[in-house]
Amino acid sequence: MKIIFHGHSCVQLEVGGKSLIIDPFISGNPAAVTKPEDIKTDAVLLTHAHADHILDAAPIAIANNAPVVATVELATYIGWKGVKQTIGMNIGGTVDLGFAKATMIHAFHTSGITLDDEQRIVYGGMPAGFIIEAEGKTVLHAGDTGLFSDMKMFGELYNIDLAILPMGGHFTMGPEHALIAAKWLNAKQVLPVHYNTFPPIRQDVASFVDSLNKAGITGTALEYGESLEL
Repeated sequence: MKIIFHGHSCVQLEVGGKSLIIDPFISGNPAAVTKPEDIKTDAVLLTHAHADHILDAAPIAIANNAPVVATVELATYIGWKGVKQTIGMNIGGTVDLGFAKATMIHAFHTSGITLDDEQRIVYGGMPAGFIIEAEGKTVLHAGDTGLFSDMKMFGELYNIDLAILPMGGHFTMGPEHALIAAKWLNAKQVLPVHYNTFPPIRQDVASFVDSLNKAGITGTALEYGESLEL
């Protein structure tokens, strides 16, 4: 399994010639090295409805004739944007994509779509994360979240090879809580995300990776466009 980091919280998992992309936010990220039109994928997974997680979801799904997997409310909204196939699901459910299984887990955050022209916010369903199982590997993408004790439960239920955790603070948990999350999840390896994209979430990722390594957890920080193998 290959994990590609496209920046912010956007990661792509490649499995046996197939791939899925989670939370595509590329065109709105000035540091991105990939263009949305360059993305080739078989599925788009969304953790919640904020713009920095769904901005490029519809264009990528339409270009690839790929389904979008999200909460029922968010899947419905994305369908209104011209996506032909959406898979609406909810917390605790599992979707079999053929090459991978995706189980939706809860996260502690908010989820809404801001319509600036109308000065209105549309409810986007509950925030979530995903546990992806493929090729005998288990990857947890926590979505945007704070620290919560049920992470211990996920660590007991799943043998997590890689935990993709936000650590930017301000909008999600910061490095200290992300380290605790990694320990509670019993993750073998951690990929930090959701940091340094905007001024409020500036963090010293090298220091965070060092703290993971000292705790016996492999920490891997990737530059935009870089990848790791599981």
